[in-house]
Amino acid sequence: VSMGFAGGIMLTVSLADLAPQAIAFYSAYLPPLACGAAVASILLAGICAAAFLSGALPDEADLAARCSGDASRAAVLRAALATGAALVLHNLPEGVLTLFAGASDPALGARTALEIFPSDGPDICFVGCSLSPNEIQKVMRRIGNRSWSINVISKSGGTIEPAIAFRIFREHLEKKYGAEANSRIYATTDKARGALKSVADKNGWETFVIPDEVGGRFSVLTAVGLLPIAVSGTDINELMAGAAEAMEKYDLRSMDNPVWQYVAARNLLYRQGKKIEIFCNYEPSYTFFGEWLKQLFGESEGKDGKGIFPASVQLTTDLHSMGQFIQDGERILFETVIYVDDTGCDVAVPHCDDDGDNLNYLAGKPLSFVREMAFQGTLAAHHDGGAPAMVLRSPKMNARTLGELFYFFELSCGISGHVLQVNPFNQPGVEAYKKNMFALLGRP
Repeated sequence: VSMGFAGGIMLTVSLADLAPQAIAFYSAYLPPLACGAAVASILLAGICAAAFLSGALPDEADLAARCSGDASRAAVLRAALATGAALVLHNLPEGVLTLFAGASDPALGARTALEIFPSDGPDICFVGCSLSPNEIQKVMRRIGNRSWSINVISKSGGTIEPAIAFRIFREHLEKKYGAEANSRIYATTDKARGALKSVADKNGWETFVIPDEVGGRFSVLTAVGLLPIAVSGTDINELMAGAAEAMEKYDLRSMDNPVWQYVAARNLLYRQGKKIEIFCNYEPSYTFFGEWLKQLFGESEGKDGKGIFPASVQLTTDLHSMGQFIQDGERILFETVIYVDDTGCDVAVPHCDDDGDNLNYLAGKPLSFVREMAFQGTLAAHHDGGAPAMVLRSPKMNARTLGELFYFFELSCGISGHVLQVNPFNQPGVEAYKKNMFALLGRP
């Protein structure tokens, strides 16, 4: 029903708004009859494209076979595929952009995947992670005159950063699209209650569910993270397959379990005075993965006067800044290195006739070899300097291995919180600043 309603709105807007604009455009160049014929021919071409699209999609019988014989699910899936493809064709002339309004909890997980796997699909912006007018204006300029939609992500709808951002961009969307705006808003929220759920139901927005038992920082493998990751073009089936494999692999109740080993090691180091864990990576596209880890562990463990402080560095870049402290600073830290062996590409160091930099001894060697030696040399130097390190090596940089990493660290975080004897699934401390802020804002 909602798909039909949205389609009706789009058709109405196209005929009532876009068609007159097209007639006005062609009338400047063509006589009346030719102008009408041009517009009609474009409309006919659109109908033919829709018919071709319908024929190109798998039929319901084929989809039902893939859905374990569930005919109703197959029908909905085919309709969703047709609608999604039609939306892309509908918006393509203007350029496509999808705006995700949500707090940092969902944004970091999704942005991790988007940074690691950039695509040529829709342009995706994230807002609602700060209260910066500059960031709002930057996104406004990025939208420009392009076609766009909003996915608002909030459990309750009351968190101030995403709520304000959503207000601003919803108003902008409604000014551009009028009644069609409701078909361009997607709400990821609670299944039954909350301010956002009530507004979504009232306006007929399509909704996706945030599971009751999953907190924001653990939500990357729910609709919170999967929807923006899927929109970007990343294969979420592979992502979830990696997580499912990890769930089976790490369901081992002994110290042979790598998760147990990691949790035990970091907590032993903590008891020996190592209060800071620095997450290190050697791939710039994993920068947001470090940010996600900081949020995951910081909000889960930092309570009751306890907790390992999470930090992150991007190597080799930060060897020229934080490297000095890691090597020679106060001995209160340890490192967890996430190292990807195969990033999917490589380049060779070229030979240079004048050899002014004295690097011809590396000529012909792949850059991945140089990076590996930098990693091994740094690891040994930091160990000798009293900064112990644990290394997690990932064989490839793909959606499946990222799904495994997400699961590995989420499981580790949950177990580690219990080892610390804190509840890793609440965050009472974040309410303190909110109470003061709302009092200063004059909230009734």
